[in-house]
Amino acid sequence: MLSSTWRSRSTRGVLAIGAAAALVLTGCSEKSTGSGSDSTETGAAGGLSIQPVMQVDQEGKEVKTAVTAAAADPAGDGQATCVPGTSIAMAGALTGPDAALGINILNGVKLAVEQHNEANPGCVIELKQFDTEGDPQKATQVIPQIISDPTILGLVGPAFSGETKATGQILSDAGLAAVSASATNASLTQNGWTSFFRGLANDDVQGPSVAKYLVNTAGYEKVCVIQDNTDYGAGLAKTVTEGLGAAADPACAASIKKGDKDFSATVTRVASAAPDAVFFAGYYAEAAPLAQQLKSGGVEAVFVSADGANDPQFVAQAGSAATGATLSCPCGPAPEEFTKDYETLFGQAPGVYSVEGYDLATILAKGIDSGKVARPDLLEYVRSYDGAGLARQYKWNADGELSSALIWVYEVK
Repeated sequence: MLSSTWRSRSTRGVLAIGAAAALVLTGCSEKSTGSGSDSTETGAAGGLSIQPVMQVDQEGKEVKTAVTAAAADPAGDGQATCVPGTSIAMAGALTGPDAALGINILNGVKLAVEQHNEANPGCVIELKQFDTEGDPQKATQVIPQIISDPTILGLVGPAFSGETKATGQILSDAGLAAVSASATNASLTQNGWTSFFRGLANDDVQGPSVAKYLVNTAGYEKVCVIQDNTDYGAGLAKTVTEGLGAAADPACAASIKKGDKDFSATVTRVASAAPDAVFFAGYYAEAAPLAQQLKSGGVEAVFVSADGANDPQFVAQAGSAATGATLSCPCGPAPEEFTKDYETLFGQAPGVYSVEGYDLATILAKGIDSGKVARPDLLEYVRSYDGAGLARQYKWNADGELSSALIWVYEVK
């Protein structure tokens, strides 16, 4: 549980892009460390930030942002009661090269729990956080710890697709509601699991949407697709390549390993193809040095990536090489009031998936407040949920996919 004396603001209302986009680089200078991110000013990003461009459909065409109903408020009516020790969990990468993505989610969850607990002294929900390092093998050791804790009624996570694939059946067998703010590999909902719910669009939506945007809206005629060897990267690269059609040049397609830092062979292949754009399916820890090496290698193509790289850490680590990069995400910009609350508590702007973490934690809190204080009951509550959040409407089909979800396109400026 968090303790704080600050007064929470209401975050109800429509989704606002406005001046406070979710993915601006705090201080324009966050720097990655081995244990995540910090806010030490380095000037490395040169004032660059990730700015929303438009929301697109699967043909890559702009879709105007719809006005939504008032978003669910974790504070509720302030009358909730529950037994001491009632808990929810968050599991994801909190240390390691991709920790910023997990920390973004964790902070969104923390904000929702903080606002709930401040308004409901009769039901103080404890948040228990678990670090998987984004590693599927580590996750198989962590998730059983969550399952074996009877006070934990629901989980926001797992965060990454690989760790979700490795633990989804375990969570399903335990009947623990697992709502992921970020695991986008499309196959995850095709495993027959009964407790997994994806809180955003999957890569079978993101891939074609981005691909068609590159061809139909940006007008690129030749694109090199590079992927890492994670479940996320492989799945996304496949759908992007299919969506690009003839624009995907197989002569410059390439695969790299997670953790690699030397991409000279890939840069040589891409440079010889002279593409209009390079799409990378992977995470920011590899996207940043890849963008730098492509630029230093004379590649003038636009660098494009998706939600795994759509984080201030990409901009901080890539520096000037990030300029003009196109980044997609199933996540949308944060509303202004949410951003103010987030910055008050954490001293930095929200990141990718922060809003989703907040919305999903709010749903779990609403279920607990309504008396769903046993795992089967909370699971059924989530399964039948239909309500507006800050990011979107949350309603799931029988497989755990959202009934409706779109993709946002961003640009580093």
